[in-house]
Amino acid sequence: MSVLVTNLGELTTNDPELGTLTDAALILDGDHVAWVGHSRKVPPTDTRVDAGGRAGLPGWVDSHTHLVFAGDRTAEFGARMAGKPYTAGGIAVTVEATRAADDDQLRAGLRAHIAEAQAQGTTCIETKTGYGLTVEDEVRSARIAAELVDEVTYLGAHLVPPGADADEYVALASGEMLDEVAPYVRWADVFCETGAFDEAQSRQVLRAAAARGLGLRVHGNQLGPGPGVRIAVELNAASVDHCTHLTESDVDALAGSNTVATLLPACDLSTRQPLPPARRLLDAGATIALATNCNPGSSYTSSMAFCVATAVLQMHLSVPEAIRAATLGGAQALRRTDVGTLRPGARADLHLLDAPSATHLAYRPGVPLTWAVWHSGSPVRLPPE
Repeated sequence: MSVLVTNLGELTTNDPELGTLTDAALILDGDHVAWVGHSRKVPPTDTRVDAGGRAGLPGWVDSHTHLVFAGDRTAEFGARMAGKPYTAGGIAVTVEATRAADDDQLRAGLRAHIAEAQAQGTTCIETKTGYGLTVEDEVRSARIAAELVDEVTYLGAHLVPPGADADEYVALASGEMLDEVAPYVRWADVFCETGAFDEAQSRQVLRAAAARGLGLRVHGNQLGPGPGVRIAVELNAASVDHCTHLTESDVDALAGSNTVATLLPACDLSTRQPLPPARRLLDAGATIALATNCNPGSSYTSSMAFCVATAVLQMHLSVPEAIRAATLGGAQALRRTDVGTLRPGARADLHLLDAPSATHLAYRPGVPLTWAVWHSGSPVRLPPE
C-alpha cells in the first residue's frame, strides 16, 4: 500500500539534489520511499496524510547504544553529580545484573528501550553487547539484539571482568568469544581507554575481528587523549566514538579518512566531561555523527532530539548540521546508504514534527515535538486524530 504524506511545510531530505524542500510531499510505498517532490505535483496513492504544514525529516539513526542490560545505576549517577569522578569501572555493576537476568528479562528491556526511541523518531538503531563478558552471556546478548535491532556490535572488550587476568581475557575476547558471537553481529568494538584496554590489547581484538570479516568501531578519546582515533583510522574503522579529547593530529587524521567521528554529548554532560569539538571537526573536513550512547551508567537517554539541541546550543553546530549528523551521519557511521535520507529508493523512515521547521528542535529544547513516525513504511506513531 502506498501512503502520500503531503502539505509538508519543510522537508529535510539529506539528498544533494533534492535538498530541503518547502510545500513538499513524499510517497511511502511498502518499505521504501517511492517519490519526493512538491505538493502540487503528487501522483495518485492509496492513502493520504495531511501534514498540515509541519516539518518532516529522516528518522534518527542512533549509531551508538548499549541496550541489552539489566539493573540500575541511579546511585552511581547521584554520586557523580555530587562530585565523584566517572571511571570505566562502573560497567562491572551492570555486568553482574545482566548475567543474573534471564533471556526474557533482557528481551523485554530491549523492546521497551526500542519502543521509547521509536516514539521519539529514531528508526535505525545500533546496539552493542558488552555487559556479559563471558562467552555464554556475550552470545545471548548478541542473539537477543539480533532479533530486534538493525545493527549489532560485539563489545566483549568492554572491560576486563573483576578478578580476571587482563591478557587471558583479551585472548578470550579475540578468540573463542569472538568466534561464538560472530554469527550474530556485523561489527566489533573495543573500549580503548585508561581503565579498560590499552593500545596493544585494542589492536589485538580489532585485528582478530577484521580477520573474521567484521567491520570495526572504537570507543576512543573519551576520558583523555589516547590512541583510539589513531587506531581507528589506521584500521579503517567505520567510526570512532566519543572523541571528547582530540589533538590536532587526531582531527587531521579523521578529516583525511573514511572514519566517522561519532559524538555522544549526552554522555559528556552526564559524566561532566567537556563536550567534543564538533565545530573543529566539521571545519577540518571530518564527517561527524551524533548518537545517544543510551546505557544505564553514563548516558541513560534515548533522546536524539536532546543530542541535536545540545549540539546546536553548546557545540556550535547549525541546526542543519546537527540534524544531518543525527541522520545521515549516523548512517555513514554504520556504512549504510538506505537510511538517514529521504530520496526515492531509501528505506521509508519518516519523522514528522509538530512544528513548521526543524529549527524548533533547538529553538524549543526539551519540548516533545514528534508528531508521527514511520519505520520501514509502517507507522509506529500515528498523527493524533
